[in-house]
Amino acid sequence: MKTKHTLKLVRKYGAEGTNGTITFNGEHICHTIKLPDSNNIQRISCIPIGQYKLEKIRYQWHVEQIGIPHVLNREGILIHAANSALDELQGCIAPETKLTGEDRGDYSGNALAKLKVLVYSLWDMGDEVYLSIR
Repeated sequence: MKTKHTLKLVRKYGAEGTNGTITFNGEHICHTIKLPDSNNIQRISCIPIGQYKLEKIRYQWHVEQIGIPHVLNREGILIHAANSALDELQGCIAPETKLTGEDRGDYSGNALAKLKVLVYSLWDMGDEVYLSIR
């Protein structure tokens, strides 16, 4: 039987963007930036509160990434590096080492690498990984 692991993402909403923090078993993993909450409109809104199964996804314009494929009325949601939600995201989540504003962060590549090590190690054990957003 597969073990289910849940990463927790707690968000703070702002006019310019939605910042958050991902933890696993109470340990800080990274911060996040996302677009503002715009009623789950494709490409301009963060995704709704809920629990989502994470899966490996590869699109032609990205290397393999952590995907969130089962978001109602949405497609192509990834967790990928970016430093500005408004300039670089279309509904995806960007991990950040440090938050620098409502929709901005620094060292996103480092935070993504840390998150991928965790998630891929769980997948490599044959387990399922979920993201709980609240």
